Amino acid sequence: MEWHYFDPGKPQQNGYIESFNGSLRDECLNEEIFDSLAEARRKLALWRYDYNHVRPHSSLGNITPNEFSMKMAMEKRAA
Repeated sequence: MEWHYFDPGKPQQNGYIESFNGSLRDECLNEEIFDSLAEARRKLALWRYDYNHVRPHSSLGNITPNEFSMKMAMEKRAA
């Protein structure tokens, strides 16, 4: 894997992570109140599971990231 460096203060150079950060902020962090670190970890784990295993992403052809990963692994083995 190659390293890609982004200029400080230029988040638009990495649109994927900025999109993820926006989703995390809008769908979880702005919606939840965490009373403890353990509760924060539990709620974030639930959100992460939903994000990766339940919710389809239009950027991946309306499949989940987990399905996309499995599909890519199968295609790699077939090649």
